[in-house]
Parts: sequence; C-alpha cells; structure tokens
Amino acid sequence: MQVVTSFILAAFVGYAGAWYFGLVEGNFALLLFLATVVTGVYWFLERFYFLPERKKAAVLLETEAVRRREELGKMGISQVDDNMLETKTRILAQPWWLDWTAGLFPVIIAVFFLRSFLFEPFKIPSGSMIPTLLVGDLILVNKFHYGVRLPVINTKIIEGKTPQRGDVMVFRYPPKPSLDYIKRVVGVPGDEVAYLNKRLTINGKAIPTAPVAEFFDEDVMRYFKQYEETLGEHKHRLLNDDDRRSGVSEVDIMDFPNRQNCSYSVEGVVCKVPPGHYFMMGDNRDNSQDSRYWGFVPDKNIVGKAFFVWMNFSNLKRIGSFE
Repeated sequence: MQVVTSFILAAFVGYAGAWYFGLVEGNFALLLFLATVVTGVYWFLERFYFLPERKKAAVLLETEAVRRREELGKMGISQVDDNMLETKTRILAQPWWLDWTAGLFPVIIAVFFLRSFLFEPFKIPSGSMIPTLLVGDLILVNKFHYGVRLPVINTKIIEGKTPQRGDVMVFRYPPKPSLDYIKRVVGVPGDEVAYLNKRLTINGKAIPTAPVAEFFDEDVMRYFKQYEETLGEHKHRLLNDDDRRSGVSEVDIMDFPNRQNCSYSVEGVVCKVPPGHYFMMGDNRDNSQDSRYWGFVPDKNIVGKAFFVWMNFSNLKRIGSFE
C-alpha cells in the first residue's frame, strides 16, 4: 500500500506543481474533490481494516509475550527485558502513508464542505471593481445565497434567491469557465440595458447617480471622477475616466452567444438580456472587461454572492462588508 500511496501523493504534488508553473490549467474544486475521495477511502480502510489488523497484531504479540514469560518462569527466570510497551506502541502507530491520507481526511472534508456549500474565499486580482473592491482584497463569497450547487459540475440541486440588480456576484467567466470573475449584476433576464455616453439606463429609465469626491487610485497615482449610483436596493460608488471613450471598440468585442441581442455605437452599447442570463459590469466603468465585451452570464455559471472583505494585508481598514 505504501508504494501505491507514494504514486498517488506524487500525482497530487505533480499536478499542483504543473499548475503553479502554468503547465496545466488547474481546477482547485476538482483537486479538492479528488483529495476528499482519496483520503476518505484511506480513512475508511484505516478505521475498518488497517487499525483492527494492527490491534490484532498487538494482542497476538502481548499473548506471545505472556506465554514466553510463563515458560521462562518455569525455568526460574523472572526478569525479562522484552520492551513490550515500546513494541506495542510501534505496532499500533499509523504508518506515514496513513498519516498523509487517512490522517488528513477530517481536515480536508471540512474544507471541502465549507468551500463547496457555505463560503469560499477569493482574492481580487484586478481593479475592475474599484472603488468597491481594491486589488488585494480577500473576500468571502456566500455559496448558498443563490441556491446550493454540486461542486465541480456546479449543478443546482436546491433553489435559492434570484440575483438582483446591484448584487456583487462571482461567476465562471463564460469564454473560459475555469476562471472565476467578479462583477456587479446590472441587468436581469428581460431587461434592456443601455450604457450610452457613460450613463446607465435600464428599461428606458436612467439609473440615479450623484457626484461625490474624486477617488485617488494609488496604483496609478491619479484622481478619477466618482459617483454614487442607486441600482435596485443597492447604493454603491463607481468611477469614470474622462480619458476613455464612451463606446466599445469593435476589435475588443468577442463573438458571444446571443450576440444579436446587443447593438454597438460610438456612444456605447444597448443589450436585451435573454432568459436565464445576467448582464454584468464592473464599478470601474471605463476600466472593466465585462458583459459589454464578452456577453451574458448564464445562470449555470453563478458561483455565489460576494459580501465581505475579510483581509487586505496592505490596508486593514478594508475589512468589513460592502454593497
């Protein structure tokens, strides 16, 4: 078993290493699921086979030692140095290959359950959601808010709440589902979303915005115009960059499903959100690759609702909930 276990552990390490160095496209959910299954099998075997066998061996050893003492006693030998306690402890101890499999199962299954069905941590890698979320923010995502989904395949098994305009949502990036993206829900199924001349309109009604103090982006050492927008039940802040044009460049637009639902002009874009899909935008409106470029997010791609910054090592004041 230790040879087989060595190969299994080497495969996990090899996959993780190849993922780290960019040689393969990693899938942490799949890796965690496989680790849970493998360590679970070892835990089951340890509990119902390996440990009972070691206990049998220890009892047999103890029985044999008692018999040996009795025989030596008949010969007049009363002092026997057989290191019984040390030998028995060594027999009952888990071998290394069980320590690294069955021994890790309780921790791995707890992480698997928490990450798959309750809360998942993410790190913000880009500035598309500034000023709501900054680069380096470590956030928590509620995995059951929009319904409970099976890990890896992401199939919904229990219905939850419907995504609302203004929600900050994590989802699988439609052009490449192995990547997770985070944006704000702007349009829900049936909405006509228009973003023209840097103003958002939904179903013909302009979304209320109010100017607030300019935002200073320390990463680029620039000030940007900042507004407070009321989208659904959410009030949040967004940025506009006067140096960026209103429209979307044709060369940047992907050929996405339901592309015919969108029309583009020098002023911007107008899209009709199809059933079962959502239109997503970043709060850093002029510096966000979102639904304007790669299309709508299907319900099957939803991961969860982002709601809390639990750490930012560069700025502890970032810790807290957000809209």
